[in-house]
Amino acid sequence: MDTGIRPLREEEYSVLADFLLESVFVPEGSPRPPASLLEKPELQVYLQNFGSEPHDWALAAEHDGHIIGIVWARIMNDYGHVDDETPSLAMALLPGFRHRGTGTALLVGMLRLLGEKGYRQVSLSVQKANTAALGLYRKIGFYPVSENKEEYIMVRDLPMAPVTNQ
Repeated sequence: MDTGIRPLREEEYSVLADFLLESVFVPEGSPRPPASLLEKPELQVYLQNFGSEPHDWALAAEHDGHIIGIVWARIMNDYGHVDDETPSLAMALLPGFRHRGTGTALLVGMLRLLGEKGYRQVSLSVQKANTAALGLYRKIGFYPVSENKEEYIMVRDLPMAPVTNQ
């Protein structure tokens, strides 16, 4: 099994829609949402013109040459928005590749990247009922900054990029 984390290439941005749909939390026993869900404006902010803004970042988990997971970040007014300087995350893994450490590797890779780019924090939104994702985010150091009945908005502080002598 050969799995690695790498930057998502521009020609692969079209797969973000598939992974955004995959990122929608579906309680056990409930039907998967239809692809038409992605037409909603509140979900289009994750996709529209991705890669055209200076704060757009994406990493892919690749297994045997196929993308099996993606984490991406951008500054957007989404469910996890906290301010106009904090990128929000979206992340998804294909079902057969969950609970194997790949999500942790993707997330840690993105936190490292964003820290190196000088961001002071990163945010996300997670459904309270999504206990697996919530546990992962807490383990990685995210903490809630607000909540409603169904979800938390969580933040993870980031170190500034290390100083290097060039």
